[in-house]
Amino acid sequence: MDETLSAAALAGGLAWASGLRLYMTLFMAGTLGRLGWLELPSSLQVLESPWVLGVAGLLLVVEFLADKIPGVDSAWDAIQTFIRIPAGAVLSVAALGHIDPAWTVVAGLLGGTLAASAHFTKAGSRALINTSPEPFSNWAASFSEEAVVAAGLWAAFFYPWLWFVLLVLFLLLALWLMPKLWRGMRWLFRKFST
Repeated sequence: MDETLSAAALAGGLAWASGLRLYMTLFMAGTLGRLGWLELPSSLQVLESPWVLGVAGLLLVVEFLADKIPGVDSAWDAIQTFIRIPAGAVLSVAALGHIDPAWTVVAGLLGGTLAASAHFTKAGSRALINTSPEPFSNWAASFSEEAVVAAGLWAAFFYPWLWFVLLVLFLLLALWLMPKLWRGMRWLFRKFST
């Protein structure tokens, strides 16, 4: 049971975190695996490769910088919509290793959904934050997201029960935020289309 819970937390944690910070997720999982602090399943051990770590690290720096500049962060998020969500689905499937094909499809669907919920909550929030003329709220949001991803992954890797509690809290927050973000995005669209 513990192994199943740990695998599910790893799959969910990687998918969710990918929706917020894909390259940080890859770099953190790969580094912890390479250092021997985290035992990745064989299907994810490729993340420990120096080449994968190098590319993920470089893209982590690019994303870190892009995410601190109002406007650039929203453009980055728009592009990342086509990368983060499929990556979350793939990582979720890979975290479970070789399982029944039906469960592989379920893992991919749930992983993609978790990545999408995290991504759209982040992207919508940041688009609205960017309407503020000062950059400090953007920086605070960006650094907060990085801290949340690090803490969430730490829980997923080492404290699966805590991860699931945090996941439920995140999903409740996302459900509460989504209508507000939708109204805010409609307002923003009307403001810039007139």
